[in-house]
Amino acid sequence: MKHPLDMFAYCPICGSKQFVTNNFKSKHCKDCGFTYYANVCAATAAFIVNDRGEILVVRRGKEPAKGTLDLPGGFVDMDETVEEGMRREILEETGIHATKMEYLFSFPNQYLYSGITVHTIDMDFLVRVPAETRARAADDAAECMWIPIRHLHPKEFGLTSIRRAVERFLEVARIE
Repeated sequence: MKHPLDMFAYCPICGSKQFVTNNFKSKHCKDCGFTYYANVCAATAAFIVNDRGEILVVRRGKEPAKGTLDLPGGFVDMDETVEEGMRREILEETGIHATKMEYLFSFPNQYLYSGITVHTIDMDFLVRVPAETRARAADDAAECMWIPIRHLHPKEFGLTSIRRAVERFLEVARIE
């Protein structure tokens, strides 16, 4: 995978070709002094669990990993808290208004998007909902389905980061 800074040959401020690697996460312009940092993007994923011991999974409607299982979630927008981003993504993909969320854990991730490796920090949340909660697939989700937690199989999830999160969830989460 290509490092995101490899995409920048010229300084975005002055246009100089003297835009050189400063360290692993930055480039520096020798002409104007500007330093650009490629920081991680915040991303979220939701383990939405109902009172019957089922978890809501979605089928990815877009690449990467189109057609595989996923968890509702996505990138946090600018000027948005992680919690606001999580709630927005859940609503956009499933139609569920999440109110009760509990932070679980995080993982660093690399996400290939439009040929560029985007480094993220994926923050995973537990969202509890009543058994009668209905979900509808929208946005990036092609399908929503409730499955018993005991039938949750990490290998069915197409994105490595989500697969790792599901493995961790099954190890540490206490679902009562």
